[in-house]
Amino acid sequence: MSLLRLENVTKHYRADNQDVVALDSVSLDVEPGEFISIVGRSGCGKSTLLNLSGAMDFPTTGAVYINGVTTSGLADAQLTEIRRRQVGFIFQFFQLLPTLSAIENVELPLLLAGHTANRQQALEKLRWVEMEDYAERFPHQLSGGQMQRVAIARSLVHSPKLLLADEPIGNLDSASADVVMKLLRRTADEWGTAILMATHSLEAAGITDRVVQLRDGRVEEIRPA
Repeated sequence: MSLLRLENVTKHYRADNQDVVALDSVSLDVEPGEFISIVGRSGCGKSTLLNLSGAMDFPTTGAVYINGVTTSGLADAQLTEIRRRQVGFIFQFFQLLPTLSAIENVELPLLLAGHTANRQQALEKLRWVEMEDYAERFPHQLSGGQMQRVAIARSLVHSPKLLLADEPIGNLDSASADVVMKLLRRTADEWGTAILMATHSLEAAGITDRVVQLRDGRVEEIRPA
């Protein structure tokens, strides 16, 4: 059974009294430990696909399954449980809380899920991304690459089965981007985490297992990297 499955997914929006088709009959299976990149021009549907895959939005038609469970029709509490326990998110602009230290940012998903004794678990993830020495620093005291590594630690602290990354290197210099991509590759290879990554970088897409090319909301091509 695929960890993530999209079956003939279509997503429509209303904008300026017009019907906008963000995704059109998209089907995709993602297996445990598979690293897939989604590429295409801005507006082609990459972020919409990630939002549907993480149960942050829902298809107009078709179905999205996470670990065999369809996201449509679930109660809010069930959706929250899926997001908190099975899915991790990484964003282009890090989304770290400025008033929390690095380790407090990493702890946050555990606190929201009701876990206790979180500090050691958070410290282990910071150690894994080589940010243990910066645990007590605040985001404004970190570089962009360092903030993204903290964000990766936060996304992984609850051991999600699925990791969704939306332009994770889009705001980084080339050296920091290389470090982040190597961490994501290790996450898939060593922990068996499935990763779905939206990117404009063909170089970044080249280290993934498969590349999904989107064009105007449709899958134009799926190919090995």
